[in-house]
Amino acid sequence: MFIHRCNCMYIPPDVLENLAKAGVDEARVSIQQSELSRVKRSAKEIGMEAFTGVTTAPAGTASRQIYNCKNQWKQRVDLARGEGDPVTSDDAVNEAYEYAGAVRDYYKNVLNRNSVDNLGMNLLFNVHYGTKYMNAFWDGDEMTFGDGDGKIFVSFARSLDVVAHELTHGVTQFTANLKYYSQSGALNEHFSDVFGSVITQYKKGQTAHDADWLIGDEIMGPELYGEALRSMKAPGTAYDNKLMGKDRQPDHMKDYYSGPKDNQGVHINSGILNRAFYLAATDTLGTDKAALIWYTALQRLWSTAVFNDAVEVIVESARLLVKSGQVPAGSVQTVRAAFKAVGLPR
Repeated sequence: MFIHRCNCMYIPPDVLENLAKAGVDEARVSIQQSELSRVKRSAKEIGMEAFTGVTTAPAGTASRQIYNCKNQWKQRVDLARGEGDPVTSDDAVNEAYEYAGAVRDYYKNVLNRNSVDNLGMNLLFNVHYGTKYMNAFWDGDEMTFGDGDGKIFVSFARSLDVVAHELTHGVTQFTANLKYYSQSGALNEHFSDVFGSVITQYKKGQTAHDADWLIGDEIMGPELYGEALRSMKAPGTAYDNKLMGKDRQPDHMKDYYSGPKDNQGVHINSGILNRAFYLAATDTLGTDKAALIWYTALQRLWSTAVFNDAVEVIVESARLLVKSGQVPAGSVQTVRAAFKAVGLPR
């Protein structure tokens, strides 16, 4: 099977473009470096460029390896902390280590998944990537975090939501392998938002009704503190300011974005599906049961799946889990109603 290794960026391109238009030089540089990263990724895929650095832990042990890029525009510059090593004086290194463990342990202990690939894949993290880099990304093999500019965005490694979101792109890569384009790409982003929020709630001991359902609020700097990148509860309301622009996420298929930007709306149209998950979780399911249904469906989807396909598979997954006694009776109807509320299937 061909593996779609996307360069999945945490900050949507339209946000960076709006920041650049507002005169934020760090956003302009971040856009350029993100494109260079994509090109390097493509070169690695066809064997034109060797991977940077050497991993040290035995393969297949789900070991954490946190590298300090030392503000260079390359990965794996210096191994700062390996599995079992003591804490360091670098907060970004320690936070990446802790949150990588939290995501790994959630997938293992709750969903019985052995790391990203279910085969104990080691977790390679890069912190302090570049200079004031305004993004984080999964590139098909490892995670990379910028420090932000300290004003609009702070270190991306400080957020469990960011870590869980990006590592879930890896889980998707090794399950449904969803293409990062149009509706399959929006599904890819949706599953990452789901498990970014689910794992954060799990770590904090929150319920569906306690959670804020915000994505990206933890990395907002002092100039935009209180804003977020997305809201699963109310898509389209996460931000509205002169720097970032206005949140374009729809919460219903009637407002579906069909334009060419953002790989045909992968970060935009995911809002419709995010709203459906929120509705299902806050109805009678609760976050944990909803997450089990969605994870079961993720393993049964395919690379070119579109929204209607996902609805069918998620509803069918709920039915199978009701039959096996893993989710309560009525879950199928709850899921179906959640999708109907956002105009799906269409």
